[in-house]
Amino acid sequence: MGRLTTHVLDTASGRPAAGLALQLWRLDDGEPPVLVSQCNTDADGRCPAPLLEGDALRPGRYQLVFQAGEHFRRQGTALPEPAFLDEVVVRFGVAEAERHYHVPLLLSPYGYSTYRGS
Repeated sequence: MGRLTTHVLDTASGRPAAGLALQLWRLDDGEPPVLVSQCNTDADGRCPAPLLEGDALRPGRYQLVFQAGEHFRRQGTALPEPAFLDEVVVRFGVAEAERHYHVPLLLSPYGYSTYRGS
């Protein structure tokens, strides 16, 4: 059964990004984006359940929107206004819905990286 998960690590503090809000949107050609899932990360920087799984995970294009600026402000990190990274948007495609898609985010106030994990 396919599923979509994420994990956010705050590389500025060297800890998981606990309490970070994120949203998952489905992007269908010619249609407005559709919000399909959202969560706040737990103490380990993960959502408590897969963002999508089973029949809900369909082939197509998606985007994750991570509320980075809000997270760093809540942590007491001094940020310029406007913050360099406020929302981090990661667009990706799902070709094989029966597979596990894991989208980790390594995050700091001034940079991020992501990849397809396992």
